[in-house]
Amino acid sequence: MLKPEIASLPKRYRTNFVNSLSGFKSGNLIGTISPDGQENLAIFTSVVHLGANPALMGFIMRPVSVPRHTYENIMANKSFTINHVASSFYKKAHQTAARYDREVSEFTASGLTPFYSENTKAPYVKESLVKIGLSFVEALEIKANGTQMIIGAIEEVLVSPDLVLPDGYINLEKAGTVAVSCLDGYHQTEQLARLTYAKPNTTPQELEKK
Repeated sequence: MLKPEIASLPKRYRTNFVNSLSGFKSGNLIGTISPDGQENLAIFTSVVHLGANPALMGFIMRPVSVPRHTYENIMANKSFTINHVASSFYKKAHQTAARYDREVSEFTASGLTPFYSENTKAPYVKESLVKIGLSFVEALEIKANGTQMIIGAIEEVLVSPDLVLPDGYINLEKAGTVAVSCLDGYHQTEQLARLTYAKPNTTPQELEKK
């Protein structure tokens, strides 16, 4: 299928088709709060690791030519949280994609629970077993389509010690973290293997499962 054919597809079909092309993505809830204390929660499938030193994460924000409560709250408070979506509450997480009015908290609307720590202004999702608190670093405009990559520095991680292996690897299956395909497909994962560090002229070996 060539570019002109893709462009001519019906809008909903094209959206589903192109969104599926990138394969499985992470499902995360981003929590923010407005200066007047209005909590906001929204699901994103574009969260990415940007580096470990300094520890940075980013996500893609759609064009801000219309009101974007997540964006506005981050710009105002310079703080946000990223919370893994788990199989135990993925339907509630999906509901946060609905377009609620500003005065409606997606926490309340979805039935999820806000949780605050002493170190992060923005609310976490209590039900999530992997929670990350971040401070805003910069917003990079992607001129090709008007979206922005929002970059944050990791200030705090809340994760149960029994999910973290001795080498720092987080057991996402044990945490119940789900993967997302397109905009509405939710998947439980099964690890095939962890492999040894890749080096030239060597064959990767499976690490012993813990």
